[in-house]
Amino acid sequence: MTLHLKSTTLPMAKDEALKMSTAQAQIEFCNVTKMYGAVAAVKDVSLEVRRGEFLTILGPSGSGKTTALMLLAGFVEPTEGDILIGGKSVASVPSYRRDQGIVFQSYALFPHLTVRRNLEFPLEMRGVRAAERARHVDRMLERVHLKDYGGRMPSQLSGGQQQRVALARALIADPPILLLDEPLGALDRNLREQMQGEIKSLHREFAKTTVCVTHDQEEALTLSDRIVVMRDGRIEQTDTPEALYDRPATQFVANFLGEANILENCGFKVESDAVPPSGAVAMLRPERICVAGRAAPTRADSDQRQSIAGTVADMIYAGPLRKYYVRAGNSVLIVREHVGAGQQIFRAGDEVRLDWLRSDVRFVSA
Repeated sequence: MTLHLKSTTLPMAKDEALKMSTAQAQIEFCNVTKMYGAVAAVKDVSLEVRRGEFLTILGPSGSGKTTALMLLAGFVEPTEGDILIGGKSVASVPSYRRDQGIVFQSYALFPHLTVRRNLEFPLEMRGVRAAERARHVDRMLERVHLKDYGGRMPSQLSGGQQQRVALARALIADPPILLLDEPLGALDRNLREQMQGEIKSLHREFAKTTVCVTHDQEEALTLSDRIVVMRDGRIEQTDTPEALYDRPATQFVANFLGEANILENCGFKVESDAVPPSGAVAMLRPERICVAGRAAPTRADSDQRQSIAGTVADMIYAGPLRKYYVRAGNSVLIVREHVGAGQQIFRAGDEVRLDWLRSDVRFVSA
């Protein structure tokens, strides 16, 4: 048997590849439900994953995101509905017969095998000859910046190095689908940011259809072509990161994906360029609000803005950001601004003016 790893030179831009494949769903969930006794962990979920895209399933604990991944991996079977890969049902196909690479939060490396033997294992199971296995392992170790670590045991590696080994092992047999289960959850913040860049680079290079499960909003926004937000076993909204953040459909999505000011019963009339849908409430992201002293000059585009008076309740300094909590009307609004030279800094009790573009107001359902 001969395996051929993808070239490290990307033949076409990822966006171009996605445009060519948007009509072709590689993975399909068709009205899938998974029951555990009387509890529905996943409820009537229908979803398509396009060939070559990076799709993240995002949600809080108990939302059903991990169960959805386990269904796709073949570790559990759906109670109702079907799962298709390449147009063929795999609902009853066990995990070991699905051609997928999987990376777990715990990495699941074989502790008694060296890094090299961990990478050789999936190739050996596929009958690849020893000399060819060695070539593939050498190339993959170099790709994940671990070419001098092949003789080490997993316990001798840092968390980030173990994660790279887990990714390399999942990719080395060239599976068409890559599944990531909270892949960066065990890493500290700096390592998470480094590995986010590494995962994006590997996805661009190998162009695998990738499904990732996480509860980390920043991770989802950074990595994904599309995000599925789940709640109580159902899909709340599916869209690109930009669309989900800028145009959330519900209060749940608005609050879960970043911070949101929900302007309901706020004590002042909210002005907007859009007509509010029936039953919807206004929402404004904290970074869209500008804060200034009460006597500060009005902005040149003040005719496009709404302006209200407020009093600072608290200020939190967070390195590149300052976050203000401002009492205005019946509400406490969150204001987030990037720290810059020459800015006026407000403290608790200061009287301020808040203003924002009317076009930045969004409307969300309950």
